[in-house]
Amino acid sequence: MTLLQRIASAFKPQVKNQTYKSGDSRIIDLLGGYRSASGYAVNEESAMRVSAVYACVRLIAGAVATLPLHIYERNPEGRKEIDSPLWYLLNESPHKRWTAASMWEWVIKCNCLRGDAFVVLIRNAAGVVTEFRPLHPNMVRVHREGDRLTYYVNEYERYYGVDQDDMLHIPGFGYDGVHSQSVIEHAAFQSIGVALATDEYSGTFFANGAMTKHLISSDKKINSDQVDELRRIYSDKYAGTNNSGKPMVLSEGLKLTELSMTSADAELLDSRKYQVIDIARAFGVPPHMIGAQETTSSWGSGVEQMSIGFVKYTLNPYLNRITDEVNRKIFRTSRYYIEFQLDGLLKGDSKAESEADRQAIGGSQGPGWLTPNELRKKKNLPPIAGGDVLYDPKKSTAIAE
Repeated sequence: MTLLQRIASAFKPQVKNQTYKSGDSRIIDLLGGYRSASGYAVNEESAMRVSAVYACVRLIAGAVATLPLHIYERNPEGRKEIDSPLWYLLNESPHKRWTAASMWEWVIKCNCLRGDAFVVLIRNAAGVVTEFRPLHPNMVRVHREGDRLTYYVNEYERYYGVDQDDMLHIPGFGYDGVHSQSVIEHAAFQSIGVALATDEYSGTFFANGAMTKHLISSDKKINSDQVDELRRIYSDKYAGTNNSGKPMVLSEGLKLTELSMTSADAELLDSRKYQVIDIARAFGVPPHMIGAQETTSSWGSGVEQMSIGFVKYTLNPYLNRITDEVNRKIFRTSRYYIEFQLDGLLKGDSKAESEADRQAIGGSQGPGWLTPNELRKKKNLPPIAGGDVLYDPKKSTAIAE
């Protein structure tokens, strides 16, 4: 199949009067990606070979995948958690080939690297969702007609259309009603290209001895064939880490001059630290959370404060986009909604957590805002008799909730 045929097949079925930008993610994939200023093509595959990108995506996706999703019903008294078959799909197994954790990791990876994530809703005859089927962004083409979107899917040579009500289109930052912006194609594009270049340079640098370079000179005239042969012998016998420490023997009046590492070499290698920080900045991840220990955090000290900052400023935008899309496509009403349970990520040390729990039930003679059984439920403990009353310090007794 020729390149033009591959491009044409990727956009089937054809839609008249539809144009595509050269920056379309599928075009990038087919052609190997845009080349950055460093000369390296940057796409989702090459970007994930950069350790900082991999660490950022893994951190965000892994954190979201650990969060349980609960289903609630709004009522005049507040809200009530309800039991529904949908809970199993959202938290355990959305599809025969997927676990829920894997699906949410995939969704966040698509958001980070491609901008948009797509999950088909499979409904039964009554219109109830029975499965979620995640799709690769390469398989999906979004077509807008007025205020409606239609999704044309090319899934393993099977073409079909999906109405917007049956597709979870979870956008990333910069959503314009059809497509979102990708971090690697915008904010981190050049940094990833430079990181790929410095990674290869560093590998070559260490393969060639890691420290020094040599200049071989002679008082006699040497022809081009002799120069090439001398280079080959030197490379085979003395270059590289495996040959480090071997004595060098020169004859025929040859002289060896050792050249130390230049300042440019040192600065280029040191620039790898900056690329880590720049890539982390683009993903909204504190550098110290992906192993850049030489950086400091401005989010306070301690695991608790760092975790709270990470949840507030990095995770919440991803979580809100997921819950908004699920709520409007599945429930289509304000009565029911899903919400991620963040308690696990916001936990502090055991002493601080115990103090917070004690205050929640009014243990410090202040007004309680949780009943003992509500707190026990959060700890996965069974209810106790008399545990459904809320403490009221003004009356010095517990009153019914």
